[in-house]
Amino acid sequence: MVVMAERRLECSWKRHVVEQLKQRDRVQRHAFEEIIHQYNRLLEKSDLQTVLSERYQSDKYDLQNRHDSSPGLDLSRNDSLQQEMAQMRIRHQEELTELHKKRGELAQSVIELNHQIQQKDKEIQSNEAKMEEYQRQIAELEGECRELRGKLQDLEQANQTLKDEYDALQITFGALEEKLRRTTDDNQELVSRWMAEKSQEANKLNAENEKDCKRRQAKLQKELAEAAKEPLPLDPDDDIEVLAEDSGKGTGETSPNRPLSRTPSKRVSGQSPQSSLLGSISNIFGVSESVQPGLVLPPDSRRRPGNSYGSSPECTETPSGVCADVRVPATALHVFEAHDGEVNAVRFSPGSRLLATGGMDRRVKLWEVVSGRCEPKGALTGSNAGITSIEFDSAGSYLLAASNDFASRIWTVDDFRLRHTLTGHSGKVLAARFLLDNARIVSGSYDRTLKLWDLRSKVCMKTVFAGSSCNDIVCTEQCVMSGHFDKRVRFWDIRAESIVRELELMGRVTSLDLNHDRTELLTCSRDDLVKIIDLRSNAVRQTFSAQGFKCGADWTRVTFSPDGSYVAGGSADGALYIWNVLTGKLERTLDKNHSSAINSVSWSPSGAYVVSVEKGCKAVLWSDM
Repeated sequence: MVVMAERRLECSWKRHVVEQLKQRDRVQRHAFEEIIHQYNRLLEKSDLQTVLSERYQSDKYDLQNRHDSSPGLDLSRNDSLQQEMAQMRIRHQEELTELHKKRGELAQSVIELNHQIQQKDKEIQSNEAKMEEYQRQIAELEGECRELRGKLQDLEQANQTLKDEYDALQITFGALEEKLRRTTDDNQELVSRWMAEKSQEANKLNAENEKDCKRRQAKLQKELAEAAKEPLPLDPDDDIEVLAEDSGKGTGETSPNRPLSRTPSKRVSGQSPQSSLLGSISNIFGVSESVQPGLVLPPDSRRRPGNSYGSSPECTETPSGVCADVRVPATALHVFEAHDGEVNAVRFSPGSRLLATGGMDRRVKLWEVVSGRCEPKGALTGSNAGITSIEFDSAGSYLLAASNDFASRIWTVDDFRLRHTLTGHSGKVLAARFLLDNARIVSGSYDRTLKLWDLRSKVCMKTVFAGSSCNDIVCTEQCVMSGHFDKRVRFWDIRAESIVRELELMGRVTSLDLNHDRTELLTCSRDDLVKIIDLRSNAVRQTFSAQGFKCGADWTRVTFSPDGSYVAGGSADGALYIWNVLTGKLERTLDKNHSSAINSVSWSPSGAYVVSVEKGCKAVLWSDM
């Protein structure tokens, strides 16, 4: 096929040369026709002159011979002949002159034509050189065309292969998508069935607990009534063990593991043992509205109108881990500028007396909550970049802060002194938390590692590669839970330095928080969902969302209420959303005091206050007063 193409190409340029020569012959022939015609006439005349000259010479010799032989004869005739010859010679001379003249002209024309021919020959040579150059270029282009055709064929084959693979992947993707849809439907059905069964089990357990509680109450009332009939001597130092019962009416929620409390029973002068014992019975079963000093209230107790507590929230503070009063915030008590720029973190101290905020101005500020206002107490300095996370130890004596300068720092709260600076990460430290022993901390960084630090030796004990940027951390006794950029929550065993399990969510994890008994994990992610994970079953127990709620950043923090009955989170539109865990519904929306996205929310351990901070410079103290 290639040889035939070359032959056709060779024939085509030969035909082109022949046609060009014919065209030149047609154009230039007319200019030379006259010259050739004159040259032919000149040759004919030259031949004629030669013939005449030879004849005249022969005639001349004949006449001379005859004249020599007969000198006296025909003298007059010779004269006439000489005259004729003279005239003929003159004509011949004129003709010869004319012929010489034309010969010169023709010679000049021939010279000019020869010059033109030389010029044309040069042009022909130049054109031939150009034709050779063009032929060489044509050969090179043909070679390139052949290479490009080969490459085009290879690309077409590769394209066809890729197309076939794409079609196969499309078919596989469609099958997997259908499988995912069926699996999702099955999962939803299983979750619904599981939730229904769990609800039935909870109802049965509540009914059994209620029956058991009623039996125990009836038995106790009967025994106490029988004991009250007979006066018994009571020693003032003796204690009566009683069970703390729920003060609510008709709730049906009782706990099989209620804490025991001892109520000192001392005889009062002028009061009989029987009346004293009956008064204790009345106090135990909630006949009186007052609360005995030795009675431990259950975590799920609520404030009711007309109780004996004071109206000020400061009076309701309880020891850490126990909350006697949780108030759902409804009013902004104090709106203040917390930092010079964005505020990233906020945290109450364990006693609810102090409030700490951290911002992009590289400082941690301490505020004292007094009569519904946040009064500045001091600032903790030493960080070289913005603060990302804040944590108090369990006693409220130390404050831990993570920052964007790849370090974590610890200050003492009473004198504002910087005690430790923990460096070793190669990226921003986004979260840092005390372990329960307060002697170790865990930090998570943008460099995709978690580090365990010993505060006694001030060194890093372990470094674990998580595989993704860590946005938040919470801790139990031997387990660290971390939320990551790759949408996963990882559970780490501190002793084994390994992942115990993983749980994948639908968006980047921004926040983690534990409830008061550390059995439920609260998560917030960039898919604008807040979820509660049951750590005993490692499954999502509840999902909260609301119209308008949007997670504003990868470090947006949400929080449990101290008793775990409510969840509070801030939205990108500056609104504070509060959900009821028991009902699963949105309890309240507060949207009037923030002008930018809320970064973090903290609920005071006393349950009286909630604080939210924003991307602007403001912080808002909320309560129900």
